Amino acid sequence: MTGNRKVYLGLIIAVAALGLFTLMMAPMMMVSTFPSFTGGELPDCEDAVTAAGEQSETAASDIPADYLKLYRKNAEKVGVQWNVLAGVGKRETDHGRSTLPGVRSGTNYAGAAGPMQFLISTWGGKAKIKIPSQFSGYASDGDGDGWGDVYNPADAILGAAKMLKRNGAPEDVRRSLFVYNRAWWYVDQVMEIAKEYAKDGAVSVPPEAEDTCDEPLVEAAPTETVAGILEYALAQRGKPYLWGGTGPDAFDCSGIIYMAYRSVGLTIPRTTFGQWPFGVKVAPGEEQAGDLVFFNAGPGTGVDRPGHVGMVVSPGKMVEARCRLCGPIKVTSYKGRLGIVGFTRPLQNPDVLAQLRLRQQG
Repeated sequence: MTGNRKVYLGLIIAVAALGLFTLMMAPMMMVSTFPSFTGGELPDCEDAVTAAGEQSETAASDIPADYLKLYRKNAEKVGVQWNVLAGVGKRETDHGRSTLPGVRSGTNYAGAAGPMQFLISTWGGKAKIKIPSQFSGYASDGDGDGWGDVYNPADAILGAAKMLKRNGAPEDVRRSLFVYNRAWWYVDQVMEIAKEYAKDGAVSVPPEAEDTCDEPLVEAAPTETVAGILEYALAQRGKPYLWGGTGPDAFDCSGIIYMAYRSVGLTIPRTTFGQWPFGVKVAPGEEQAGDLVFFNAGPGTGVDRPGHVGMVVSPGKMVEARCRLCGPIKVTSYKGRLGIVGFTRPLQNPDVLAQLRLRQQG
């Protein structure tokens, strides 16, 4: 056998061995990479808060250490992408390093102030506000000193994270950025910066719930009635939001809940304003599948008149029809979501209990 033929034979044997090794290791790699289904817990396939994630070398070299810590801390606390939050800080003031007017004092030509460039009116009417206060806005106390200071990076970054969350992040991150600064070129620039800051070069978003999650969600329901309610609500995922919609092609936030209860022969109020006082109040942490979670949704709504509602499908998760620009009906996380007013259990309302007794008798 010639020397060349020996080399070729050796290469063939090496490649074959490598292929066999890969086939043997692949299942082991999958087992260690993907979450286990043991322990009786539901799979986390409805939502994944994307605040975590490894940073790139660009992020480590470009973002000051104190700012990077604040971006990651507050993104995780609120539930938004840390690299998007950092992208806003970079685009607005180069992480507070800009010497332009309005960064450390006063305002710029547009009335914006601080490292995250809040309009004073959006912040709360004053540059420095005692927390808690009667002012509405995004003024936040990020360092625990009792004040929301628009020029303080700890306060401003927390406020910016809340604003992104309030307007669609982490699911509809582009919309949240557009509300932050109403220009699509701005959105594109921040997204590019965010991708550069992520080690994987991406801006991750939570996946919509998959069909593989349906069975354990329904099986985990506390009663057969709740299982039927969940089954109907989950089947509407992917359909669009429509104000006043009660299906079958589109729904609004209270419409999907109204129809889910009707699907099992139960009648509850049609609107959010009617559903809020209807159910028996449930303490936070005691909510269960089939309960409702209510939110203060902005002007005209409040703690006694919530304007948005979702249905709990498992602890920390709900199915909701959020808004026309928020994407299709899907399962999302309500943990850390701003504006939660409270939880109710319609199934404990006396009228519903009477309906249930009639069903059983029939």
